[in-house]
Amino acid sequence: MNGDFFFPIQLSILVACIAAAVSLILAVLAAYRTVMTGGRGSSVLETVYLLPLVLPPSVLGFLLLFVFGMNSPVGQTVELLFGQTILFSKAAAVIAAVIVSFPLMYQSVKTGFAEVNRDIVGASKVDGASNWKAFYHVVLPLAKQSIVMGVILGFTRALGEFGATLMFAGNIPGKTQTISTAIYVAIESGESHLAWKYAGVSIGLSFLLLFLMKWLDGRKER
Repeated sequence: MNGDFFFPIQLSILVACIAAAVSLILAVLAAYRTVMTGGRGSSVLETVYLLPLVLPPSVLGFLLLFVFGMNSPVGQTVELLFGQTILFSKAAAVIAAVIVSFPLMYQSVKTGFAEVNRDIVGASKVDGASNWKAFYHVVLPLAKQSIVMGVILGFTRALGEFGATLMFAGNIPGKTQTISTAIYVAIESGESHLAWKYAGVSIGLSFLLLFLMKWLDGRKER
């Protein structure tokens, strides 16, 4: 019974960790292109990056089903390579979490990059640093607090993802059931005491993470 109870918590944390790591890599690359290189079409791309913030979860779930469904080229390729569909799997839960957490991660990383003094970056290049070395040794360290805050925000958002996950990954006990979907099932089944337990875990984790972010923000302003 304890194993059944803790599985959604463990899966939610695992999914949130993987989603935060993937979103961080994507956010750093996207923010670098937007802020550091000023690439063409940045406004259009940035709009695409932020769309998951405003789209209903049902729309995100529908789009994921369309892109990765068994009748889509992507879905058929995945099934051909791995011998199974990505739908209703842990990988689907991770993909949904990445989609919803990326915008928050991107915004925070972008803010950190934008605050880096360009004169410092220019001085490092004058001293012989390549664009990559200047980025790795100067920009990233100077923007690290914003990046860490972005990771916390992205992780928290991924931890609480529900709508797109329910449609794309499903709610299979012992396989794809997360905290959010477990709460939904508990309420539907009239097990309010179980719903409260999962809600308490979710609130506690989110509070700790947001408190940590606030503390880091306070340090940044000093």
